[in-house]
Amino acid sequence: MSYAQTMPRFLCDAMLGSLARWLRFFGADCSYMGPEYPDSVLARVARSEGRWLLTRDNELAAAGPRSLYIRNQGVEAQLQEVFSRMDLRPEPTLACARCSHCNGELRDVPPDEAVPLVPPYVARTATRFRQCKSCERIYWPGTHSAGIIRRMENVITRLDSCRPGDRGAEATRGRSAI
Repeated sequence: MSYAQTMPRFLCDAMLGSLARWLRFFGADCSYMGPEYPDSVLARVARSEGRWLLTRDNELAAAGPRSLYIRNQGVEAQLQEVFSRMDLRPEPTLACARCSHCNGELRDVPPDEAVPLVPPYVARTATRFRQCKSCERIYWPGTHSAGIIRRMENVITRLDSCRPGDRGAEATRGRSAI
């Protein structure tokens, strides 16, 4: 079983779209609901799907039952906050990543299936492809991948430098809405 399979499931509200995308890079099943959804719907969906509700809205965080009020503004600090408060230690790899667009699972795709769907240069140079099972977007290792992994490593390095007593205390008590 991969680490991503043991990670909690999340739902990010409209204020945390970037956090949702980056949690997906780390392999987390992380839904996102935009500003068109009222707080009551977000709380109901999180509850019915067994997801932790991540929000920057104090009132929504208080709706619980499993919610985290995200204090930080930058995405790296938000990732560190979620991982620290939930006592998670994901690997800085894209091996278990989910679709950054729709949260779908990715599957390996043989090059001959991917070639007609990617730009010509990528078709000539890439050797590994993954496709979203939901929206069918194609992903391949590129120059952006190294930058994503560097950012992931930075988050984990900062997380590992936290004092042991600072990790996970609030999240493990059930609800953390402060």
